[in-house]
Amino acid sequence: MGGPDHIELRGLRIEAICGVLPHERTTPQPLELDVDLEVDLGPAGMTDDLAATVDYGAVTTEVERVATTARPQLLEHLASQVAAAVLAGDRRIAAVTVAVRKLEPPVAQRLSTAGVRIRRVR
Repeated sequence: MGGPDHIELRGLRIEAICGVLPHERTTPQPLELDVDLEVDLGPAGMTDDLAATVDYGAVTTEVERVATTARPQLLEHLASQVAAAVLAGDRRIAAVTVAVRKLEPPVAQRLSTAGVRIRRVR
């Protein structure tokens, strides 16, 4: 048999407080999140029934809620909070990978993004 199935959510863009610098504590900045859900997609593939899979609309709503209310200093902490919320939201999710990127990283160099990627297993 093949490996685990995944639902891939790419490029969720939000404005949120995240950072340690003074301006990052008061001014929301653009962030981009990717979320991969490890879930058995066999039942949905067989039945074509939304109830047989994870509703990614509900997942993105929860990810956005966490990201816009958490106000963490570190991207690592934000990614961990998002992962915990996703796992708590649906018992069918066996594992989640969360990537969070700052789209305007506060460094002197010309850096497109700065981010983290974590994986959490139930």
